[in-house]
Amino acid sequence: MFFTLEIYKMDRRVKSGVRLVGKYDYEREDREAMEREIRELYPTYKKADGYIFNVVETYVRRRNFMTGEDFMERYD
Repeated sequence: MFFTLEIYKMDRRVKSGVRLVGKYDYEREDREAMEREIRELYPTYKKADGYIFNVVETYVRRRNFMTGEDFMERYD
């Protein structure tokens, strides 16, 4: 499965309150493997410093309205 890890940092200078630090694509077996990957990043991106992690499945299934066929599309 393909996952995208989004890393945000708390930042009061922006309207939403969080700033996107980066998006990283991973190919892992399951969501638990992604959780292990995040645990390895904790020393670099500490929660106490205001970092937030968001894990999203990279591809979502959509249906073509014209043909009725399913296809995979990137979430963003």
